[in-house]
Amino acid sequence: MSMTLNELKQRLIDIAKRFKDVRFATSLAAEDMVITDAISKAGANIKLFTLATGRLHQETVDMVNTTEDRYGILIEKVYPKDDDVQAFIDQYGMNGFYDGEEPKKACCGARKIKPLNEALAGAKAWLTGQRREQAVTRSDLPLRELDDARQIAKYNPLFDWSESDVWAYIDHYKVPVHPLHLQGYPSIGCEPCTRAVKAGEDIRAGRWWWLQQDSKECGLHVK
Repeated sequence: MSMTLNELKQRLIDIAKRFKDVRFATSLAAEDMVITDAISKAGANIKLFTLATGRLHQETVDMVNTTEDRYGILIEKVYPKDDDVQAFIDQYGMNGFYDGEEPKKACCGARKIKPLNEALAGAKAWLTGQRREQAVTRSDLPLRELDDARQIAKYNPLFDWSESDVWAYIDHYKVPVHPLHLQGYPSIGCEPCTRAVKAGEDIRAGRWWWLQQDSKECGLHVK
């Protein structure tokens, strides 16, 4: 396991050396907690932020405080603009995302994509907790890619990690765990759009479960 930590630390240090302004979008889920732990251990100059969508589980909101206390860091909370949220509600209704792919994209656009754009303004590179194993849409995920939309570098430091690698790291280093993981949620997003998964289901099956099986992305990670 120490080999894995050293390798991950080196990846993070290399990224932070290569770019002047690196930011990490954390959802407080298992992968992101591993990266947060490794950033702390590596002393890498990487700023953390989270998308405070206004529809998160209380457990996720609480995890921000837990993480800040554990690592002595500040996680920037990036909120959606009231006007953008209101425009969505006016057009589709508060929970209109249940009506199909377009309203779902519109809600994610207002609550996640626009705030992400704001959070990454001026950044030279950003990090995600994505892994190849997570979904069919991520099977070719590289360590480094170009974020076409923002024309900056995007890194996936855990791209080649397995689910068992993630949990072995968490167990070994006593990394704080999001309570919903212990209730059958392998993937955690907004409260209305995330459910626990059943045995044998794909780990992204609990996200936007009312839509077709392969549309499990909000737009943050789609080229």
